[in-house]
Amino acid sequence: MEEDNYYMKQALAEAKAAEDEGEIPIGAVIVCQGRIIAKAHNMTQRLIDVTAHAEMQAITSASAGLGNKYLNECTLYVTIEPCVMCAGAIAWAQLGRLVFGATDEKRGFSKYANNLLHPKTVVLSGVMAEECAALMKSFFAKRR
Repeated sequence: MEEDNYYMKQALAEAKAAEDEGEIPIGAVIVCQGRIIAKAHNMTQRLIDVTAHAEMQAITSASAGLGNKYLNECTLYVTIEPCVMCAGAIAWAQLGRLVFGATDEKRGFSKYANNLLHPKTVVLSGVMAEECAALMKSFFAKRR
């Protein structure tokens, strides 16, 4: 759990970077063999691309860095539960493990397609959930 908290703090730092750029504050890191191989945050505004979610950016970066489209030896840490699009990418990448902070009751994949991930992907939710949710709530409170 201590290791999961450490990496989730790194994902939260990415989420805060997104917020500083005016993006929805979601951050992600991918860890392989005890090493961070990709860091990313939402970039939908900057890239004018609805698919530029933190998870998508991190998967692309990790795959390029490893020279492999499959990430079955890796763990993705993301501050908010992935959406259906990102869960599909996680499944195609065959990520070994998914760890997320807060659930997304409106757009989280588990609401729509709970069996979307690769069958061997291990999922852990709720890691630093309060901190992750607070960042999102604060962001949207400022915008309304």
